[in-house]
Formats: sequence, C-alpha cells, structure tokens
Amino acid sequence: MESALPVEMAEQDDHRPRIYGERLAVMPKDLYIPPDALEIILESFEGPLDLLLYLIRKANIDVLDIPMAALTRQYLSYVEAMRQGNLELAAEYLLMAAMLIEIKSRMLLPRPPRVHEGEAEDPRAELVRRLLEYEQMKAAAAKLDAQPQALRDYEWVTVWIADELAQRQPEVGLEDLRLAWSQLMKQARMTQHHKITREELSVREHMALILRRLSGGAFVAFDTLFDVAAGVPSLVVSFLAMLELAREQLVDITQSAALAPIYVKLANANAIHP
Repeated sequence: MESALPVEMAEQDDHRPRIYGERLAVMPKDLYIPPDALEIILESFEGPLDLLLYLIRKANIDVLDIPMAALTRQYLSYVEAMRQGNLELAAEYLLMAAMLIEIKSRMLLPRPPRVHEGEAEDPRAELVRRLLEYEQMKAAAAKLDAQPQALRDYEWVTVWIADELAQRQPEVGLEDLRLAWSQLMKQARMTQHHKITREELSVREHMALILRRLSGGAFVAFDTLFDVAAGVPSLVVSFLAMLELAREQLVDITQSAALAPIYVKLANANAIHP
C-alpha cells in the first residue's frame, strides 16, 4: 500500500539533482563537486563606462551628484570579481579604476584657498560629461537596433511588373519548315508536267517577288507564297529565297500554335495575326 510523502520531502524532491535528465532518488555519498564548477557569472559590459552607468542606475543615483566613495568601492569589487574569475581585464578597466581613485582622492583632500572669485571646478565634471555622452550614444544605438533590419526581421522580395502583356507566339522550328516544304513538294509532284526545259532561276528575283507579296504589312500564309504550278525547280528556288530572307531578318515567320499553319510578314511590320 502506497503512502503519501510528507510535504517537506515532496519539496526536497523537487530540488533533487539530475543526471542525464533523470532525478536521483538518493544523493550519492561519494559525489564530488570540483571548486571550479560553481562560478559567478557577471553582467556583460561593453566597457568601463557601461559598468559605471550600470552601477549608477542600479543604485538609483543622480549622475550629476555621484558619491565617489561608494561608486569606487562597488567598481573595484566588480573588477576584483572579474580578476578572480580568471577573466582578462582590458587596460581601459584598470585605467578607469585609477581615474576613480584619483577623483576620490581629490575630493577628500582639502581645497586650497581661491585667489580669484568663482566656483571651483568639480573633480567629477569630466567623468559626468563622459557618462552623459555615453548614455546618449547608447540610447541612440538602442533605437537604431530596434528598427527593422533586412535579413534579420524581414527578407527582400523582388517583383517584376511588365508595362504591357505581350502575347508570345510559338517559334517556328526546322521541323515545322520541313513539314510545310513536304506539303509543297507533294502538291508539285501532283501537278508537274513531263517537259524538259532549261530555265534560268534567280534566288534574288524570288526574294524580290516574296517581298512584293508581303509589301502590305499583313500576315500571308506560307504556302500561298509559292507557285506550285511552276514546278519543283521554282519551288526549290522560292524556298531558298524564303530562307535567305529569314536569315537576313527581313521577314518574320510565325504560327499561332504548334503544328498550326505558318504565316509570314515583313519584319518590324505591325500586323495582326490571323
């Protein structure tokens, strides 16, 4: 039969040590804790002025009326704690300690009589000026750090917006031209006559004929630019003329969709695709 644990034991059970996340039921008798295992972790400061400002704000002291004896004692205790913690002290911390001791000594010494009238300069004036300037710079840095920063608070996104939506026509490939040429050759074989004649054919002349047919600026069907009845030699020369015009970028060859009829127009001519 299980019995309830006393309240005192239940409270102690919450503070039992853990090993790999598991609580120990009984404290080992041979448990050894090395002296260096328990260390005091001090606040992280960016410099001696940051430490002084922290001590002043922690004690709620007026920065314009600093009690040098108490401030120097607390500062030296922090420096001594950092030294005992095997922390490397920067030279500026030791320089500030010497400055505080000097100001404290000057305030303890009797002041010599004033020859000229006027208020004597406070030995703390330079230290107060540096503390006020540092506090202003620290507050300004905190405001800047609170501003949204790229790659920390947000990511850059680039969006391209086109002025006009241009319709991209499918490109005419070699296979499309080959199929169109095959259709022309098939029609030419069906209408050719068995006549043997010698005819002088010029590619330039056929180029001029094609350009004349396209002079209106509109799209013209590819197969209508060839005279099938003229025979295969004429078709060959006309096809070479078309390829030459395309190579010289004098005409545009396009189609509305893949394997659709091919159309030709003059280059740089504003025409509506049929």
